Amino acid sequence: MAAPGGARRQPLILLLLGLVHSASAVFMVTDGNGTACIMANFSASFLTNYNTKSGPKNVTFDLPSNAKVLSNSSCGKENASDPRLVIAFGKGHTLTLNFKRNATRYSVPMMSFIYDLSDTQIFPDASSKEPKTVESITDIVADINKKYRCVSGNQIHMNNVTVTFHDATIQAYLSNNNFSKEETRCEQDGPSPTVPPPPPHPSPLPPHPSPSPAPEIPSVHKYNVNGTNGTCLLASMGLQLNITYEKKDNTTMRGVFNINPNKTHVSGSCTAQLVTLELWTDSFALLVFQFGMNASSSRFFLQGIQLNATLPDAKDPTFKAANSSLRALQATMGNSYKCNTEEHIQVTEAFSVNIFQVWVQAFQVEGNKFGSVEECQLDENNMLIPIAVGGALAGLVLIVLIAYLIGRKRSHAGYQTI
Repeated sequence: MAAPGGARRQPLILLLLGLVHSASAVFMVTDGNGTACIMANFSASFLTNYNTKSGPKNVTFDLPSNAKVLSNSSCGKENASDPRLVIAFGKGHTLTLNFKRNATRYSVPMMSFIYDLSDTQIFPDASSKEPKTVESITDIVADINKKYRCVSGNQIHMNNVTVTFHDATIQAYLSNNNFSKEETRCEQDGPSPTVPPPPPHPSPLPPHPSPSPAPEIPSVHKYNVNGTNGTCLLASMGLQLNITYEKKDNTTMRGVFNINPNKTHVSGSCTAQLVTLELWTDSFALLVFQFGMNASSSRFFLQGIQLNATLPDAKDPTFKAANSSLRALQATMGNSYKCNTEEHIQVTEAFSVNIFQVWVQAFQVEGNKFGSVEECQLDENNMLIPIAVGGALAGLVLIVLIAYLIGRKRSHAGYQTI
């Protein structure tokens, strides 16, 4: 059980992280010719919650000045891989920033942090001594040939870890081997919105969201994620996103968007505790599925869904939603989960996912084939209906047949043979 008042202390800790932080450090990634493709200058603070024998505990620590850029950092290859900055510090801790670009902007759509609980200097009395992996979408975005600049503290929440960047200057896809003079400022540095005066009369109720025309059922596609030990995820499904947002004219819109497999780039990662599927659509979004496992019950499940989308007609074009406490698409390790019935997963109040004809297996995948099938409850219920109807019809036919035979016997009893 958490110590009393722990929930009240965490906002205070986050506030202190924004006021006191370590000196910044410069990190650079170069290509084979020694030309810089990524530069970053920032300081970072970490707030991590971990388990001890006496209960949960919060610990705060800074990115040290001797943190190093690892050799698996990369400038990326066109149509093959994207740039990546990997920073290592302490005893096995790594912070990774993955970059992506389109014609006009670049961003860090996904950031991950691996921390090793065996580091007793940072995590004293940890009940587990294993490395843990967390990741999240970010709002780090800038125009091409401009540096991302954010003086304010920018907090990235990753499950039980919060990373706060301070006085950050970041740029990828460098054109002149150094930071550009022009910059794109973060939203946190923008002017604070003014609070309007209270209305003289009660405000009318907000209008109901106007639904967009429903698209067709999305195409079903097979997705694979491979790691160093082979395939860790097989998934076959059609995906449809439901997003509620406020438009520029202050009306509320409920948009329905299909994921087109032919215009989607697939990537992901495999660890012992987490399997991640990343879907990058050409049009507007990054959609992430995270599968976790319960070792005690030997079951895998859909643990988290994250979305980072651009909605051009929205009042705030950047739409982000995440939920890392889901328990969906569950099956026994080594088996696969299958559901022909459409499944609806509510991620946040404003975002949900419709999954069509899903067939998925995570972690233990043998021979790149689905294992024994565990049917979803929805399919089992749907199978019961025709069985019940068929049983009722068979019973009715039997009753009619018995009634007919009884009636026929009685009709013969009314006559005598001459």
